[in-house]
Amino acid sequence: MREEDVARFLQDNPQFFENHSDTLAQINLAHPHGGRTISLSERQLLALREKNKELEKKLSEMISFAHENEVLQHKVHEFITALFAARDLATLQEMIPRLLRDIFAVPHSVLRLWQLDPPSTEILTFTDEMTQPVCLHQAAHDTAAWFGEITPSLHSYSYLPLYAGNETIGLLILASEDKQRFYPGMGTVFLQRIAEGVESALHPYLELQS
Repeated sequence: MREEDVARFLQDNPQFFENHSDTLAQINLAHPHGGRTISLSERQLLALREKNKELEKKLSEMISFAHENEVLQHKVHEFITALFAARDLATLQEMIPRLLRDIFAVPHSVLRLWQLDPPSTEILTFTDEMTQPVCLHQAAHDTAAWFGEITPSLHSYSYLPLYAGNETIGLLILASEDKQRFYPGMGTVFLQRIAEGVESALHPYLELQS
């Protein structure tokens, strides 16, 4: 008789061990961690404990993830609220990199507004094609030069396109020496919220300049 036949028989006849309880009590299995044999019931208990540990681990990870999201949401709110304390465009341009550094610990950032600093055709096309923030390990096109002398030390970038309606008005780039700070495929929900906050704060000043 094959093992599969035995397994199928027990599945089809769950009353077998009820009718042969003495047989069940005599079954001994190897301890999963070695060293001795244990009864079937003990083995089931160990398996249940292991499963509980896995569930506790997953629950802990979910709670940790939820806490991280809550902290990030608070930081995004703090960032956006602070932006609206600016009373002119120059102050706002100065505030954005400082707030990114102080609130999110983003060490380097550059804000370029097309109205004040028209981009190259490549950069404009690159920005127009983005519908959400993009994270890269290398600078796109000639944007590396925007960071000046720190450029050789930078190993991760996040590009946040800034929109007014359906048209881009500029580009906000976050950068770090840490290669894992921004990486392809990472979630961009909070980066998008940052971009939206910057867009809203910039809007009245750009209208005045048009």
